[in-house]
Amino acid sequence: MKTGVRHRYTKDPVGAHYGLRDWLLQRVTAVVIAGYTLFVLGCFLAGRPESYQDLRNIFADGFIGIFTMLFLAALLYHAWVGMRDILMDYVKPAGIRLVLQTGVALLLIVYLIWSAAILMGARA
Repeated sequence: MKTGVRHRYTKDPVGAHYGLRDWLLQRVTAVVIAGYTLFVLGCFLAGRPESYQDLRNIFADGFIGIFTMLFLAALLYHAWVGMRDILMDYVKPAGIRLVLQTGVALLLIVYLIWSAAILMGARA
């Protein structure tokens, strides 16, 4: 008769499998992106901007500016989850993967700041 402690095998979540939260956020951002696309398409079809100034006036509205920032944040988060999953699945050396993920994250943050600056400039 063997005596001793049995250790149950548990697998730590590694790789691109972070669970329901990221899966759900990926779907929510897709809905926000689709909703914004349909909204802007509707605005363009209804308003038919004829000049650059007409286009600036559309985006100078406070509601559309906020909706556009929400869209951009959702788009960049959607891109982050996709790129993170691709890098985790296909780049095996942890050091290289970390450098690439850091580069992608910094680039997406720069894009968000740049987009906010452009939107703020449209209001001036």
